Amino acid sequence: MPKIEVNENLFFELVGRRMEAAELEAALETAKAELDGWDADGPADGRTIKIELNDTNRPDLWSTAGIARQLRVRAGGAVPEYPFFSREGEARPSEYRVVVDASIRELRPFMAGFVISGKAISDAMLRDAIQTQEKLCSNFGRKRRSVSMGMYRIDLIKWPVAYKGADPDSVSFTPLQAQERMTLRRIVAEHPKGKEYGHIIADSPVYPVLMGADGGVLSMAPVINSADIGAVQVGDRDLLVEFTGTDMAAVCLSANIVACDFADAGYAIKPLRVDYAYDTPFGRSVTFPYYFQKPASVDSGRVTKLLGDNIGPEAVVEALARMGVRSEAHGQHVRAYPPEYRDDFIHAVDLVEDVMIGRGMASFAPERPRDFTIGRLSPVESFTRKAKDVMVGLGYQEMIYNYLGSGKDYIERMNVPADGVIRISNPMTENFEYVRPSILPGLMQSEAVSSKAPYPHRIFEAGKVAFLDETQNYGTSTRQRVGFLCSHQGADYNELAGEVAALLYYLGEDYAVEESDDPRFLPGRQARIMVRGAGVGFFGEVHPAVLENWGVTMPCVACELDLESLI
Repeated sequence: MPKIEVNENLFFELVGRRMEAAELEAALETAKAELDGWDADGPADGRTIKIELNDTNRPDLWSTAGIARQLRVRAGGAVPEYPFFSREGEARPSEYRVVVDASIRELRPFMAGFVISGKAISDAMLRDAIQTQEKLCSNFGRKRRSVSMGMYRIDLIKWPVAYKGADPDSVSFTPLQAQERMTLRRIVAEHPKGKEYGHIIADSPVYPVLMGADGGVLSMAPVINSADIGAVQVGDRDLLVEFTGTDMAAVCLSANIVACDFADAGYAIKPLRVDYAYDTPFGRSVTFPYYFQKPASVDSGRVTKLLGDNIGPEAVVEALARMGVRSEAHGQHVRAYPPEYRDDFIHAVDLVEDVMIGRGMASFAPERPRDFTIGRLSPVESFTRKAKDVMVGLGYQEMIYNYLGSGKDYIERMNVPADGVIRISNPMTENFEYVRPSILPGLMQSEAVSSKAPYPHRIFEAGKVAFLDETQNYGTSTRQRVGFLCSHQGADYNELAGEVAALLYYLGEDYAVEESDDPRFLPGRQARIMVRGAGVGFFGEVHPAVLENWGVTMPCVACELDLESLI
């Protein structure tokens, strides 16, 4: 979960009052956060408060101004207004303009931004802006792949600015933390930030650059800023803040969040007009910051049903206002308008959650349960425990793995197609982008880091897998499976076949085997397990290509069995 460090003076200035640790700890529940530490040494303007967020769907809280806003509004402050936002069908004039060239369309097509002015940027605000940049771009922006952010000094920019694809060998500039001009390709290959983020654009024939009308390079997104225009320092007064990426809504929301943060801190926000050479979800010419969120609705009767207390529409509107959400009641129906910095109202239940937090958990009277129930194991869990006992008896050690992982582990390294694998549409990181379709990748991952452990290795796991299934109501199917792997110098099909037979014998099942062509296993050294005429699993010698993908040098045999099919 995200953790942030806030400057004590800046934080309490934005909250509107100072708090003691106990009071702050209680108040942070409003943001589903908790106090992680408080550095009490030194002067107040140098002390930091560490806060851990327990939710990842509110990136607006990953900054000093964002979490202070939540606490301020929840405590009874007015819902903040941000009059500098443009809306659909509205054309606001702007003296600042960016032209997006068609050459960038296939690489990193979207851009948003704004200009801040009015007062010099302080050390605390600059540090917080850098922290916000890091959290937004690393977590929400998937390590800069879908969103990246940059800040630049206005007085060094010649307008209009061009955002375009450039030849990586002919365009050069001096990047931050460097003393000489470097070509774009050289920056990707040699600069520390190029090595860290250059892989995002390295395979493209052109690299994305922001370039002033005089040819001065502001940055190579999403890698590094220039050492002059992009070197923001304490005391700078007028700054361009820009965002680029592959997801228009995410780019726009990130810009909105940071614009509101600066506005709350007392800075004037000036619009930035972005003209595209191609169509975007928001049109060809968009003036940012831009309000793009759609209204959300909930029935007060549903709120009452889900929260267990009688909450009328007026109470719903009041509770939402304490969360910074404007809404209006039409009979029993409440229509809510998400704040400019939020885009997390996907379902009516999301509004119910805000009503609950806005009203306060302590406002709900505790109730003793009215029904008497006795807990018991489900049939599939009882059967799974029996399978686990058998595997332990066969000399296998139980493992536990994550249900989410990367496409590299679940698909590429296993030599299987991506068909049927469930992909999360907006993952926080590529390491948790897919729902596991099989237990075998986890077993291979363990084997890949166990070469120094004495052989033989025998490991297993029993747990859930999921995959796309058009025959189900939700288009997916979740199954309980057991998978096991054996690795040593003499591991082969015959040994594994005996252990599969032992497992099914003790589970009380008769079975047959038939030929299979699973790309994860050696041809001719694998089989499909058939029970009552249906395929319930597979086993065989792991293919050398799969072993090589994982860096495993010892022969492996593996099996996976669908337990639900055996009940």
